[in-house]
Amino acid sequence: MKVSADDPSDVPAAFDEGASSYDTLVNSNPGYHAHLRISAQRMRLPDEGRGLRLLDAGCGTGASTAALLSVAPHAEIVGVDGSEGMLAEAMAKRWPPSVSFVHSRIEDLADAGVTGPFDGIFAAYLIRNLPDPDAQLREFLALLRPGATLAVHEYSVRDSRLATAVWNAVCAAIIIPSGRLRSGDASLYRYLRRSVNRFDGAGAFRDRLHRNGFTAVRSETMPGWQSNIVHTFLAEAPR
Repeated sequence: MKVSADDPSDVPAAFDEGASSYDTLVNSNPGYHAHLRISAQRMRLPDEGRGLRLLDAGCGTGASTAALLSVAPHAEIVGVDGSEGMLAEAMAKRWPPSVSFVHSRIEDLADAGVTGPFDGIFAAYLIRNLPDPDAQLREFLALLRPGATLAVHEYSVRDSRLATAVWNAVCAAIIIPSGRLRSGDASLYRYLRRSVNRFDGAGAFRDRLHRNGFTAVRSETMPGWQSNIVHTFLAEAPR
């Protein structure tokens, strides 16, 4: 399954094909899981999540779900993903009863029975893959309680020539060859490279969040080689 940066609508099917090798690939990425936990920590969820209901939008194989669970072990967490294969990998892992998973494209949450309000939404590596990110951000806003936080954990390199160069070098030397070796097909990882290059710069994405009604918009990047490559974008629903 080949995916196009111009038409990301077939991304869930592409992830279906790569699901069985996905965890092995990301586990070889230094900092992948630690950076997801950093973004979850930056949400500053109170009291280890007691009494909170959280949405993990685009949960994939559950790495982002585990990050949320690490900072909010007492919260109810609903993980949603459009890839049946990725979700099957997530559901095969051990989770407490407070964690549940729903198979649905993120654009079709209501049809899948996923409704708000939520006390926080975590969206890791999701927005860049959506056909209409503005519409989805507005939907996230409608799903949040007043004052609740949206955390978008995402690649964004366009504001930094150095970050762009590092990203493309790592893709060419490591990510794409490793994807081909582990899955037999590198098309998903070539799409990853293209989609990141085309996605908003950090400033432009903060502006996008503002335009779609969020307040208290800010962002922080990650430590190490992914500085100015991976970011946590944080925003709040108006009170």
